[in-house]
Amino acid sequence: MDLDAVRTFVAVADTGQFSEAAFELSITQQAVSKRVAALEKELGVRLFDRVPRGSRLTIDGQAFLPHARGLLHAEQRAAASVRPGHRALRVDVVGRRLAPAGLLRDFHRSHSGTALDVVTLPDGDAALTAVGSGTIDAAFRAVTEQARRHAGVEAVRVFDEPLVAVTGAAHELAGESAVSLADLVGYRIWMPGNVTGTEWSAYYDALAAAFGLTIDPVGPNFGIDPLLDAVAGSPALVTFAGARTPLSWPADHDLRRIPVRGPTPVYPHSLLWRADNPHPALPELREYLGSAERAADTWTPEWARR
Repeated sequence: MDLDAVRTFVAVADTGQFSEAAFELSITQQAVSKRVAALEKELGVRLFDRVPRGSRLTIDGQAFLPHARGLLHAEQRAAASVRPGHRALRVDVVGRRLAPAGLLRDFHRSHSGTALDVVTLPDGDAALTAVGSGTIDAAFRAVTEQARRHAGVEAVRVFDEPLVAVTGAAHELAGESAVSLADLVGYRIWMPGNVTGTEWSAYYDALAAAFGLTIDPVGPNFGIDPLLDAVAGSPALVTFAGARTPLSWPADHDLRRIPVRGPTPVYPHSLLWRADNPHPALPELREYLGSAERAADTWTPEWARR
């Protein structure tokens, strides 16, 4: 199987757009289309459906994606096995559009000589297993009780990201300069990406329980853009987003990002690594990130405070 075609398929799956995949791979959009078409011909299935705002994986594409990542990881491990001392620092982030990816990009700008291999694992359990086994060097995750019990893995909170409420222009809270968590009681806070068993689901479950919020995970998760489309067109829906998460939407959506205060809920991003990991760039990353500053009048789950 042509690994360049597999790599291109993964890039389109991660970015959702052929043009962004072309930019990430430093090739033309036509080359991206040709590689994906050749891979689809070889597999005998269609991997993507065209949608108004890019490309979406078909059911066959979703089934192939984890195996495609496995092929690329196997390629990297094979190359690294004969290049001792030259292996890229492999770091897991929750999502390439979320705050941890931004922190990693900032690190790379200030340490441009450090080779990075950025991966996105399904959840915290997968990240813990990968860190513990040495498959990856580090991961950005919220550290739940289960994570604390994982032998050999250390963690430090490196960034507390404030949450903002996102509404459409027709929502009755849209004109507020800030809201409290009490103000959000009774509203449907729709978050279809809250997959049961993940660390972010544990966070939002704790937030809902602590403040009596209605956080609704029900519904198909098509990603952030369809979620914002739904919120923009609704006078009732609210969703949460990280303050450092870059969001973009069409001008006519007129979405509002409203700060949440009194207290401000913060998502606790931690860096996880094995204490005996000898990669020379790992101490540089840890020193660059430091530890999170605990601001006053913020809230995070009790398991994160420990």
